[in-house]
Amino acid sequence: MSTLGPGAALRVEAARVLSAVLDDGRSLKAVLSAALPKIADPRDRGLLEAIVFAALRHQRRYTFVLSRWLARPLPVGNAKDRAVARLLLVGLAQLDALGMAPHAAVGATVDAAKQLGREGLAGLFNAVLRKATREPWPVAESRAVQASHPDWLVRRFEADWPAQVDALLEASNAEAPLWLRANAPRVGRDALAARWAAAGIASEPGVARDSLRVVERANPTQLPGFDEGAFHVQDLAAQLAVEALAPRSGQRVLDACAAPGGKTLGLLSAVGDVGEVLALDVDAKRLERVCSLVASLRPSKAHFETKAADAAEPSRWHDGRDFDAILIDAPCSATGILRRQPDIKAHRREDDIAVLAETQARLLDALWPLLAPGGTLLYATCSVLREENDRQVQAFLARHPDAQVKPLDARFGHDTGHGTQRFPGEDGGDGFFYARLARAG
Repeated sequence: MSTLGPGAALRVEAARVLSAVLDDGRSLKAVLSAALPKIADPRDRGLLEAIVFAALRHQRRYTFVLSRWLARPLPVGNAKDRAVARLLLVGLAQLDALGMAPHAAVGATVDAAKQLGREGLAGLFNAVLRKATREPWPVAESRAVQASHPDWLVRRFEADWPAQVDALLEASNAEAPLWLRANAPRVGRDALAARWAAAGIASEPGVARDSLRVVERANPTQLPGFDEGAFHVQDLAAQLAVEALAPRSGQRVLDACAAPGGKTLGLLSAVGDVGEVLALDVDAKRLERVCSLVASLRPSKAHFETKAADAAEPSRWHDGRDFDAILIDAPCSATGILRRQPDIKAHRREDDIAVLAETQARLLDALWPLLAPGGTLLYATCSVLREENDRQVQAFLARHPDAQVKPLDARFGHDTGHGTQRFPGEDGGDGFFYARLARAG
């Protein structure tokens, strides 16, 4: 740690992470995976994550506030300058979203500027951050700026869900809870919750069959049962995808876009010891993570196979046998999981949506013929945009008269006419869309 103060080095690292994401266009997950192992104390690792996530969730509003309080923009000519400039986001995130004590947040952030070799900015940083603790913050006229969302995305929310816009924006900036899935049938949810309760760890069941939400902030690797494969991390809404498909024991199931593997585990559990699951992913490295997860947590003796392949090109991987059930967790805008991946707001562009919708249509059209007559296909996304969801399914139904949407109950969300939509924060889960499609027998 820096001799300037015990928290300065941590704030420097937070600023560097933010700069890598915002200035270099890198993935938050990738940057954090490299940064966190360098920090020995788990409390410091948790604080780094909290600061970075808060700064990214509210980055556009913070940038607006700074534009009103700074006489001129800070220099950003090189990597060090850019990191220093991002330190002010670090400071505002601590004071605003995290509610940290001003003397600790301000002092450590000013020390971080000195540690980066910008002692000349210490006075400015101190003045700006002290101002943030004493004066009302400027309020932007733009709804998008004040809610720290891209203009285009707010326009989409307003067009698609006019009655839910404010709730969508608020939920997308909230901290996401920790959801876990009990590794049924090896471990039951109630037994796992009782074990945690005995260790003083409170949890609550969710609407998904095997789901548990940890009430207090926790590191999953430190929870009882982790080393035994009793559970894995998976959001409530993602868990519901397998329940919406509802594969039965002994069936042959395709997991078309399998990584990171949580749904694959759910499918293996559902088909039992005599079933069969084929997991595909276009990214071989991501597929390795699926294999590793299944190897450590495998819930049944079902036949399990993986192939690194583009699911939309069956001629390269399909063996000619029909599937009883198919799960397509399609590539999408991820607009339903912004609270978990706030860097999406910085990286996603409106032009991406049409490209993603084309990919989704290719997957649906390519995989539908592989479904056995009488079989079921679940199309799912972690998006809240109609172009990727109900309008996508509506267009698919027009192309495939042998397809029919089967209704899902209220646990799965709001009926859109061509599927069900969950909004972020509902029942504590992420935003997700499901369309259960049955093929005529």
